[in-house]
Amino acid sequence: MNNPSHTTITIDLVLDRHTTKEVLQAVLHAILFHRLFGLVKPQTFDILDVTMPGVSDPEMEQLVNEKVDAFWRAVEGGISKRGQITVTFLEKRPKKSWFQVYMGEEEVPWEQWVINAELRQPKSDRDRQQFLTTLAATLTKAVQTMLVHTSSEKGRTAVPLITNATGISPFPIRIAVSVGGVEVAY
Repeated sequence: MNNPSHTTITIDLVLDRHTTKEVLQAVLHAILFHRLFGLVKPQTFDILDVTMPGVSDPEMEQLVNEKVDAFWRAVEGGISKRGQITVTFLEKRPKKSWFQVYMGEEEVPWEQWVINAELRQPKSDRDRQQFLTTLAATLTKAVQTMLVHTSSEKGRTAVPLITNATGISPFPIRIAVSVGGVEVAY
């Protein structure tokens, strides 16, 4: 399962209670928008005057909402106010034994997006205003990172050959949530 050759892109976010769910949903949708290769119906998310692309697909929306809710519950109910949401794109490859005998398929990651999120509460209205300005700049930078990576030579060559064109994604997607270093089930 571990493939050291896959690319990892990290996005660091500092959030408050009022913006956490909305921002995480938008960031996850933006990643999926840039990495789904099927017929994608677009939508947009406007957060703090930053417009982020998204995917209008019931299955993807449910997956994103479940993962964001799991993150929120773990952060709200636990001691740690830091966590990660990891989006891993995988390809299915034939698995062979030592004697080149076909042993089924294995899922091998070709790209991973790590969203590090930390919850903080601004102390005053002035702090809150500065916090929101910084968060808007961080979201703008995150979208730029997505655009630059997915349109770069490295980002394009990371995508494996598409052999199955059915559905919204020809590749398996795994989204994992961990808070305080512990994986959270939804």
